[in-house]
Amino acid sequence: MRSVGVAAVTIAGFDLPAFVAATLAEDLGRDGDVTSAAVIPADARFAGEMASRDAIVVAGLEIAEAFFRSLDPAARIERLAEDGDRVAGGTALLRLEGSARALLTAERSALNTVQHLSGVATLTRAYADAIAGTGATLLDTRKTLPGLRVLEKYATRMGGATNHRMGLWDAAMVKDNHVAVAGGIGPAVARAVAAGIQRVIAEVDWLDQIEPAIVAGATHLLLDNMGPDLLREAVALVAGRVPTEASGGVRLDTIRSLAETGVTYVSVGRITQSASAADIGLDFQAV
Repeated sequence: MRSVGVAAVTIAGFDLPAFVAATLAEDLGRDGDVTSAAVIPADARFAGEMASRDAIVVAGLEIAEAFFRSLDPAARIERLAEDGDRVAGGTALLRLEGSARALLTAERSALNTVQHLSGVATLTRAYADAIAGTGATLLDTRKTLPGLRVLEKYATRMGGATNHRMGLWDAAMVKDNHVAVAGGIGPAVARAVAAGIQRVIAEVDWLDQIEPAIVAGATHLLLDNMGPDLLREAVALVAGRVPTEASGGVRLDTIRSLAETGVTYVSVGRITQSASAADIGLDFQAV
């Protein structure tokens, strides 16, 4: 069996040991896993298999391994799939053997992580597939659970999306409230440019905002809540000078019509906001 330790996961901006420690501390509290301590002999060993019950896109397996490894460093772990894989229902993802108490204690944290991240990756893949061949790129958003952004955006990448802004720090996004205070989209964008910000995304609600935003130095236009016809007009007005992004209320049944308008990107908050947990189980037996 192939064993993978905590250091195996390299997701930029993500501290895996700290995440594992904090998650287990939340679950264990002051008294630990009282059920396993009371019911399972200290020297008992378990073997188990984590498997998907539905067709999914996998994400988070290495993180799950880290939970088991943190409580049983000697656990034997075999990964049977890789993050980003599309697998059929009934596919085994992970096989493991080790201390029964440790594996049971880590089980829920490991499953919760893989179920959530695989759910995000699976929904993301559905959206990415829906715009295949249009030339548009699927983007995620900042609509993530607090504290889990790096992981959820990792999962969207596994599902075929490209990450948009990671936070408020890596690009300026001039939205309607900024515009209202600044006195117009042109002045708002100009202030961001004057501040030395390299990436300035301007949210455009109306066609007559396009030219002032570009002239002021916007490097990317977010075309907010526009239908296909209006998007085509907007793309024609932009004429390739900056990338364009369709955004706002995008659904799986509407995304292709938006992508076919010629926009560079389509951003979807639902891939992180509305993803259901993947149906993944873990069954143990004594060895």
